[in-house]
Amino acid sequence: MKLAWFCIPAAGHTNPTLEVVRTLTEAGHHVRYYSFQAFREKLEAVGAEVVTIDDYCAEMKLGPDAGVRIAKDTAFATKVLADTTLAVDEALLDDLRAYGPEVIVADSMAMWGKLLAIKLGVPFVCSTTTFAFNQHSAKVMKQSLWDLVKLLLGMPKINRELKRLQDKGYAVKSILDVVQNDNDTNTVVYTSDYFQPCADTFSDKYAFVGPSVREAAPLPRTSDRKRVYISMGTVNNDMPALYRTCIAALADRYELILSVGKSVDPASLGELPPHVTAAQHVDQMAVLADCDAFLTHCGMNSVSEALYCGVPLVLFPQTAEQQGVANRTAELGAGVLLGRASADSIRAAVDKVITDSSFREEAAKIARSFREAGGAPKAAEAILRAAQ
Repeated sequence: MKLAWFCIPAAGHTNPTLEVVRTLTEAGHHVRYYSFQAFREKLEAVGAEVVTIDDYCAEMKLGPDAGVRIAKDTAFATKVLADTTLAVDEALLDDLRAYGPEVIVADSMAMWGKLLAIKLGVPFVCSTTTFAFNQHSAKVMKQSLWDLVKLLLGMPKINRELKRLQDKGYAVKSILDVVQNDNDTNTVVYTSDYFQPCADTFSDKYAFVGPSVREAAPLPRTSDRKRVYISMGTVNNDMPALYRTCIAALADRYELILSVGKSVDPASLGELPPHVTAAQHVDQMAVLADCDAFLTHCGMNSVSEALYCGVPLVLFPQTAEQQGVANRTAELGAGVLLGRASADSIRAAVDKVITDSSFREEAAKIARSFREAGGAPKAAEAILRAAQ
């Protein structure tokens, strides 16, 4: 079978699909993955034919803060969507017609994939690397009044961008068509129905398959201290002040491993105390494979990897989406929300998730639900079934 796959240029949205692609290609199916140069090597390693669309994607022409702005500004995100969709419209329509896919899979944020599938009349599967989103699960986001005000103020701009898509023949009636999952669309969600908020409100077209997580050998410990891992992800991570505060709060009692991102020079954090390591990038799965607590920005990928390993969390979200993940984790008792990034607050939160065994027990319960969800084989089965 021929499959076309679309994704946005983000590791947290691409990585969960890799094992699914590997499962499909090893079974003899052909996957043409429309992605970006930065992900070519990873995708080719799992057997995909990669078509790079960097030149078409408006986001790739934006500054380094674009990812943060897209996550926080719905009007701006809608403009990026419209610009990208209209840029790829003619070129990719011709390419897809020539290729002849029997099913199109697209990330829930790569709306152009869904719109192209509709135009071509090809069966479509939504690949959702966050929580599935509807009117019920949206409550977990708990948006503030200010968030709602900003959305309302941005509606004229949003509607103008949607009108551009409508004028090109795309069936987009409202912003909900962009952000909301519907019960009529075949959808693969990379979490378990236990972790997914309001899972019972979604139709049987949803396959909650759990995260596709790469196993790794544990990183050796440097001492007999408890290990705490600190990372703010790959996008909004230029936070040297936070890293220094974490070191000041925790270095006297824990082994610390900090992943600080490309924007921060580890040397700028000063001379590190014993049992403290800081690097721009670490093998996250190797760290989490033997870890006692994780202070995280609450990206879905990072939280899923930690919970898969049964690691309790200190939750410090930076966006509404991350807040939703944090709220659900705290609701299930696998983590503590960090309200203030002061040394006292950080120390109290880390101490709590390490000394209170209930947090590790609840993380282990979520881990079991992930492992029992079916994984990449179940996702591949759902995708192939949609083409029938």
